[in-house]
Amino acid sequence: MRLNLSSIIEVPGGSVPFVCDLETDNLDFPSVKAYPTRPHAEGRVFNEAGILHLTGTLTAEMLCVCDRCGEEFESTKEMALNVIIVEENPDDDPSLFTLEGNEIDLSEILSTCLILDMETKFLCKEDCKGLCPKCGKNLNLGPCGCRKSLDPRFAVLEQLLDKS
Repeated sequence: MRLNLSSIIEVPGGSVPFVCDLETDNLDFPSVKAYPTRPHAEGRVFNEAGILHLTGTLTAEMLCVCDRCGEEFESTKEMALNVIIVEENPDDDPSLFTLEGNEIDLSEILSTCLILDMETKFLCKEDCKGLCPKCGKNLNLGPCGCRKSLDPRFAVLEQLLDKS
């Protein structure tokens, strides 16, 4: 989605509101299985003393797979947007976005913000216990029947216990 900012570029204090739903084609994450609804962003671009700021919120509903236990769970990511838009970016600063004429590619900016703010590990709950390394049982559902492994340095002592 292209957003025309010609009405505020030379007008300090001017603002342009926006509402945008993102396409999910380029939002691939290994632990995100699907997006039930398209990520939605609302906000405004305003001129503050000649500097263009994009502010707002972006909300993404996701169907994820837990990185520890493999269970599917629903997650909602809500993030604040705070982006600076410049006419030129001579130093190629990745935190700044560049005007293209009098417009910005809003979809590209929002996708980049979402990708950079995405978690590196997706967990169904903060204290997920994961899977048993021996039998593969989901430890969130209860303990497994596996015998606790002993330190290999005590293997000789274990043999003594097994004989009696």
